[in-house]
Amino acid sequence: MYNRKTIADNIFYVGVNDRQKNLFENYLPLPGGVAYNSYLIIDEKITLIDTVDASLADVYLAKIEAVLQGRAIDYLIVNHMEPDHAGSIGLLKQKYPNLQIVGNRKTFDMLNGYFGINTQLHEVKEGDTLSLGKRTLTFYMAPMVHWPEVMVAYENSDKILFSADAFGTFGTVDGDYLDACINTDKYWDEMRRYYACIVGKFGAPTQNALKKIATLDVQIICSTHGPVWKQEREKVVDLYDKWSRYEAEEEGVVIAFGSMYGHTQQLTEAVAEGITAEGIKNVVIYNVSKTDTSFILSDIFRYKGLIIGSPTYMGGIYPLIEQLLFSIEHRGIKNRLYSCFGSFTWAGAATKQLTAFAQTMGWELVGTPVENKQAVFAQKYQEGFELGQAMGQKLKSLR
Repeated sequence: MYNRKTIADNIFYVGVNDRQKNLFENYLPLPGGVAYNSYLIIDEKITLIDTVDASLADVYLAKIEAVLQGRAIDYLIVNHMEPDHAGSIGLLKQKYPNLQIVGNRKTFDMLNGYFGINTQLHEVKEGDTLSLGKRTLTFYMAPMVHWPEVMVAYENSDKILFSADAFGTFGTVDGDYLDACINTDKYWDEMRRYYACIVGKFGAPTQNALKKIATLDVQIICSTHGPVWKQEREKVVDLYDKWSRYEAEEEGVVIAFGSMYGHTQQLTEAVAEGITAEGIKNVVIYNVSKTDTSFILSDIFRYKGLIIGSPTYMGGIYPLIEQLLFSIEHRGIKNRLYSCFGSFTWAGAATKQLTAFAQTMGWELVGTPVENKQAVFAQKYQEGFELGQAMGQKLKSLR
């Protein structure tokens, strides 16, 4: 039997957990699954806010029916048209043919494109309100967080923000969906990874949305992924503010390296030793051949320092390092301290290209990049150590 626990009086969580999917958007690992959240308001007008992925529509519709007990839905609020949230709209429309779909003009363009639905629409614009009876929803546009049609809905009685993908996280909700009722420790790294990979490119639009939210008295945040944030709502807003300003959460360095035969890895060890010799405790090392880029990006958002090492490969950069550089540049990550190192056997190119990446990103280049030919002997190991020291000293100067 479905547990009809409420978020507030007559506001129900009707989301579902996806514990089967391996890859979000078919490329991002989901070791802890993902939740698709939807919310049902029982008032004079029965209102559903967002839907779920079509693969779980049967479970979803059963949850809705358990609350409605034969009544019909009057309004469907579509804050975001991405298929993991909008995928069940067609089935809902079949089951509740008289429901009106509430969205903005960009929403309706996509609604027609995905489902061929172009009637029984209620358009809202910035600041518009919708009376449900005792409750009222106010709508605010949040374009490019992270799609152009995104909007959020604010319920003024219990001061609830239905925030679309903003403040979402990877990971299922286990046993309960309210943050106060579960251990939220597992979500913080996954929230950052979600932000870095899904929203991270759109720092300026996210800042614009946060400014709007700051004018509201928000007591509960209902995102479309992860827990409902009540007890820790201020923390999640603060994290989004930091990430969207590309401000590191804490002092530390990410070292990401590729290595074919171990020489670049040896330099990695030297660099790491130099950093910790300066008293920097947070040093995170990633072998790009073993770790998905999404986890590396997450820690690049977390820490101020980044050092990348690559062998020369076919006259350029090791392919998986090249992929990482593309992901970083695509997201426009700002305000990082950066350095690099590399190795080669017969023609060096990687270190030069990695050095140029500092200018591409507008980052400060720290220390002297190290290039090693063939085996790593004592002199080059020392140069790697000194490079790490330079990064450690720079970080300490910012304390």
